[in-house]
Amino acid sequence: MTSTASSTDTRQGPEPRDEQPSWQQRLRRFGYTARPTSDVRDRLVPPYNEPGPRMWEALGVRRPLAARLVRLTGWGGPLLVTLLAGVLRFWNLGSPKAVIFDETYYAKDAWALVHRGFEVNWDKNANKLILATNGDVPIPADAAYVVHPPVGKYVIGLGELMFGLDPFGWRFMTAVLGTLSVLMLCRIGRRLFRSTFLGCLAGALMAVDGLHFVMSRTALLDGVLMFFVLAAFGCLLIDRDRAREKLAAALPADAEGRVRPDAHTAETTSLLWRPWRWAAGLMLGLAIGTKWNGLYVLAAFCVMTVLWDVASRRVAGARHPYAAVIRHDLGLAFLATVPVAIVTYIASWTGWILSPANGKGGYYRNWAATDGKDSDWSWLFPDWWRSLWHYEHQVYEFHVGLSSPHTYESNPWSWIVTGRPVSYFYESPAPGKDGCPVDAGGKCAREVLAIGTPLLWWVACAALLYVLWRWAFRRDWRAGAIACGVVAGYLPWFLYQERTIFYFYAIVFLPFLCLAVAMLLGALVGPRDSSDTRRVAGATAAGVLVLLIAWNFIYFWPIYTGQAIPIDDWRARMWLDTWV
Repeated sequence: MTSTASSTDTRQGPEPRDEQPSWQQRLRRFGYTARPTSDVRDRLVPPYNEPGPRMWEALGVRRPLAARLVRLTGWGGPLLVTLLAGVLRFWNLGSPKAVIFDETYYAKDAWALVHRGFEVNWDKNANKLILATNGDVPIPADAAYVVHPPVGKYVIGLGELMFGLDPFGWRFMTAVLGTLSVLMLCRIGRRLFRSTFLGCLAGALMAVDGLHFVMSRTALLDGVLMFFVLAAFGCLLIDRDRAREKLAAALPADAEGRVRPDAHTAETTSLLWRPWRWAAGLMLGLAIGTKWNGLYVLAAFCVMTVLWDVASRRVAGARHPYAAVIRHDLGLAFLATVPVAIVTYIASWTGWILSPANGKGGYYRNWAATDGKDSDWSWLFPDWWRSLWHYEHQVYEFHVGLSSPHTYESNPWSWIVTGRPVSYFYESPAPGKDGCPVDAGGKCAREVLAIGTPLLWWVACAALLYVLWRWAFRRDWRAGAIACGVVAGYLPWFLYQERTIFYFYAIVFLPFLCLAVAMLLGALVGPRDSSDTRRVAGATAAGVLVLLIAWNFIYFWPIYTGQAIPIDDWRARMWLDTWV
């Protein structure tokens, strides 16, 4: 049978009973179990779990072919899931042929950035003109005041450069990143759980999530931010495995070839060059360069990766793992993430920095030469730096003070249960027009609603509780990693409950919700050594749950894609009053 989350436990061997901390004994009543004794190499770098021989025998597959299939499924499975996600996201991508929700800002800003290097003020009728002329419009010259960094808009602009300033063009790159994020999640889940099945399951769940689907088909920044955050997490996960491989290789082996913990080796081995950690710093810099809440992710992920280093050295036998990490890992970890992220962020403003400083460049580009020319810091920093700092300060003041009421604003308490989704587009076509059936009996509803697949999100509520329990009482690092991703993307918004914020910001931590659900479903299936009855019952329950989630996505398909449906069918899909 396929391995599950419960069968991939990588915890450290037990301490002698008389030395075991009393808190561990007290936690037994909540499910804490002693950690199995095994070769340290296997605890540092656990092997990937493969389908058991019974499955291959049932399928009539011989062992050599089975081994080859296992190697292929590591990429083949994720690619198949990604293909499904891509087909769904690129199908009729240019529909609705309209500027929907905040595309009115980012589509035009992206076009200006890739041509001018800074955003400009567009005429109030620009949207109609762009749609009527397929984007054949002149770009204004006056700089515009914008409140988000440029990376996400450059990404959107790449699609516009390839396909033009039209709905397909400005949605193309978000669809690409949305599709690739499914592939990344499959591979991340596979590495996290050491199970191709659970990795593909996590990716498949995100492929059929409505919020991810809608955000992948809309030119907004939050889907781009999610991509870079997930990429950074994947890079850190690979770095963790590589670092533990180096530690395992440095440890001595006994006469039987078993690798044993060694305090000296664990506390003195320097891991030095860790390119995946530098790649994570780059991804985090791009995340911050898309939206500022990437800063919270940077802080959370830095803490997480340092704690991973501590755990690695402890498993390897270090008596003082924190001291060893401070001595050998902390400095390099900081250099590979924080400075790299900062440099990447500043580099993303290159177009604005290189624009003229005579009033014809980016907004506030000439501030240092005019209003800020008498600054006390003018002798120390170049003009572009002081102008950029002033711009960033003004943007910060805007963000913390934003409290303008909006029809679709929501409190973060409601996000996890999809309490208040956001309507990106709505029309009421008459029968026989814009896809409305002639026999509809009245006007139809045509909407693009940014809402997660409800059953998936409601199951995720239970999955989060399971993950927190598993992290707190089973000391499962994988649960802690998932919880860290959710905390970094979700909890900071509770600091701004008076600010105008929206449900679709939750897209940033959606991949971690899918990992949590996959972990819960893996536990539902049960460990590999469970009885056949237990496994069959668990697999049936998990399978039914996944099918219900897929059905839920299909049921809401019309209001994800803006298809015209009779108004009664639309009302039937408004399960909660707050969705209207």
